[in-house]
Amino acid sequence: MPADQLSAKERRRYQRQIILPGIGEEGQIRLKQARILVVGVGGLGTPILQYLSAGGVGHIGIVDNDLVDESNLQRQILFGVKDLGKLKSIIAKDRLSRLNPDVNFEIFNFRISKKNILGIIRDHDLVFDATDNFSTRYIINDACVVAGKPWIYGAVYKFEGQVTVFNYKGGPTLRCLYPDPPEPGSYMRAEDSGLLGILPGMIGCYQATEAIKMITGFGDVLSGKLLCVNIRTNTFQTYNIPVIEENKSISGL
Repeated sequence: MPADQLSAKERRRYQRQIILPGIGEEGQIRLKQARILVVGVGGLGTPILQYLSAGGVGHIGIVDNDLVDESNLQRQILFGVKDLGKLKSIIAKDRLSRLNPDVNFEIFNFRISKKNILGIIRDHDLVFDATDNFSTRYIINDACVVAGKPWIYGAVYKFEGQVTVFNYKGGPTLRCLYPDPPEPGSYMRAEDSGLLGILPGMIGCYQATEAIKMITGFGDVLSGKLLCVNIRTNTFQTYNIPVIEENKSISGL
């Protein structure tokens, strides 16, 4: 079936999405034509991949070179005990292909770096940051500014999560919110601070939702706004992010 049409099987599969105001068959076709890139197949990346695969995104690039570890299983529900020691990207592609065989998955079994990122994101419409380290986030940000690609940010810490969209239709970038990465050793990683396993699932779903809104054109996109969620206190707060023009004119990584 051509990318600009839906088959009878696709109409049946996505019927509850298609009948939503603001999506329709045209929006579902846009999802089918979309090419997204997910950097990281961890607590954030697995729900992003699962829901966008189920929702009919046509092409999904997966960037990760980590192996499944026992400590991952508390929150990365795409994996199981039998997957320990195996490449996350390979397992993810296999599971997701069974979930939706109509999606084209492309695997990149290496870490993102300044040398390879521009070549990868060039062929994708939008990028997901599903990583857990600041250096990669800043590489993603600067590369997306150079390439003119929007990207969806998500972060989790203990009981709190953040979501926003950067570099979207003239909106702010990561450096507008956080001009420079924190000094090494100035923050605690999840293995030291702790993390409730449900939280990255929630934040990853919020990230996936932003992508569907951006692709189909319905709803309000979290560009210029940082959504902060605290699942311990059941509070949701939104903060405005100013646009700083000098952060939007990066010429290199």
